Amino acid sequence: MVSSNNENVDQRHSLKKRGCGCSKDDFLPEESFTTWGSYAQALRETKTRLKDRVFCRSSDQIELHEIRDRSQHQMKKSLNWFDLIWFGIGSVMGAGVFVITGEATKNLAGPAVLLSYIISGTSALLSVLCYTEFSVELPVAGGSFAYLRVELGDFIAFIAAGNILFEYIVSGASVARSWTSYFATLFNHKPDDFRINVSSLAEGYNHLDPIAIFVSLLICAGASFSMKGSSRFNSVMTILHVIVMVFVLVVGLTQANLANYSPFAPYGARGVLKAAAMLFFAYVGFDGVATLGEEVKNPGRDIPVGLIGSMVVVIITYCLLAATLCLMQPFNQVDVNAPFSIAFEAVGMNWAKYIVAFGALKGMTTVLLANIISQARYFTHIARTHMAPPFLAAINEKTGTPVTATVVMTVANCIMAFFTSLDILANLVSIATLFVFSLVPLALLVRRYYASGKTSDKDRNNLILFLVLITLSSIGSGFFWAISDDTWLGCIICAGIWFFATLGLNLTLKEARKPKVWGLPLMPWIPSASIAINVFIMSSIDGASFVRFSVWTAILLVYYLLVGLHATYDAAKEIERRGTNTTDIGDIAARTTS
Repeated sequence: MVSSNNENVDQRHSLKKRGCGCSKDDFLPEESFTTWGSYAQALRETKTRLKDRVFCRSSDQIELHEIRDRSQHQMKKSLNWFDLIWFGIGSVMGAGVFVITGEATKNLAGPAVLLSYIISGTSALLSVLCYTEFSVELPVAGGSFAYLRVELGDFIAFIAAGNILFEYIVSGASVARSWTSYFATLFNHKPDDFRINVSSLAEGYNHLDPIAIFVSLLICAGASFSMKGSSRFNSVMTILHVIVMVFVLVVGLTQANLANYSPFAPYGARGVLKAAAMLFFAYVGFDGVATLGEEVKNPGRDIPVGLIGSMVVVIITYCLLAATLCLMQPFNQVDVNAPFSIAFEAVGMNWAKYIVAFGALKGMTTVLLANIISQARYFTHIARTHMAPPFLAAINEKTGTPVTATVVMTVANCIMAFFTSLDILANLVSIATLFVFSLVPLALLVRRYYASGKTSDKDRNNLILFLVLITLSSIGSGFFWAISDDTWLGCIICAGIWFFATLGLNLTLKEARKPKVWGLPLMPWIPSASIAINVFIMSSIDGASFVRFSVWTAILLVYYLLVGLHATYDAAKEIERRGTNTTDIGDIAARTTS
């Protein structure tokens, strides 16, 4: 057995040096897959192994050292807080604000869309704060995947990671096709004019988009070659994008008319909240900053400044843009597809729409770059745990970047972007992002209030009770909100349960673990509020997204039970057998049995 294990280890080290391969051992080097007999034995042990993986937890040291060392080479630490601020702005501030603001203003909130942006921005900021504490304590490429492995376990982390990776691919494909559409309009063409129509293919998949492929591959090459170079490119492009935003604000305000702010909230409070749920997705993308933890020179200082600073800039900019739009035009005349461009046309400034389109194009370029960089690093850490083929964890020795994972994820983006129309991609947008955003603050509460060997059984049980009440009351509020317009009483009751559950957690339990570098203030109120708001926003998502989430999660479960479970089980046992980090392994065992 020991000899077989050593051979597997040698094969993995050989694989890391090559960076890629085509043999079976490049994809499934674990002991469970050496022969059909060993695989059959692994399947017979599925129940035992699943219990082990569900209840076992990783540790900070294992994620920071043992897991990261499986890439052999390290990512280059070349980023500082300035890079992270512009990366955060570039990853969030794309073309979304130029589109969804119109729908939210005209049909949901009216001029009160300003309040909707403040509400959705506040909820995004709460999530950012929760991510920040984890990012400082665990500066690894896995981001939320690593955080959940440490606090909620292997199984939950895998389900979350599988969904967020799918969202990265769908988002990347959507942005790439949007890039082509804006590029065409910039030259006075229709969005599909630069695509190839193939009538023999099914509708929705027959407008082939070679420009989306070219742009994606170009960005992939830059992201693979140098992270510092990609950061500089992103900074320049994002600064130009911000200049366009300032132009829209300054020139737009010269056409302001305060009379357009009456009535301020024509659809009432419910319309404002519905718009806030829609506009939340204009803030999605900040989690990509967390995947850059390994490449930051001073995580304790740079990550908080980069994450929180970039989100504050984005929130202020979005609110100013929304306010300007409503001052330029009456809300019922706002165009739902191109609100800012049409607003400038309406005030006789037709030339300004080209600058808006140019700014949107720059914004989508930085979003696409951030998307490719983030998903590659996310996938790299997943491969390190052997939940994905471990050769994808390779870090290029010369560039210090995950070239293999970057190329693989870009190819996946390209395949979807080449064939699939934007409306079909839009229908694939799911609850995965909010699902992960809800799990991270939950994991943070576990991290602060539970420590193996320190927290008593009574306190552990009380913590579980409070977390269940917080989660169920948040789900209840969202449910009552979704089923009817006349369910304020149900929402109020659920909000009361949430409040007293959080208060009980605050008053009856002491923090079992203090953050070492940067800690989230107002514990447990901020993470509890983040859970409540994210779950509440999920209630506004269409049913088709929940169906997609369920179907994709079922596919992930099948893969996990047949492959991922056994691969990661063997990888975890290898660490234990090698006797490294014995203190952390002991901690895992204690947490498993407690």
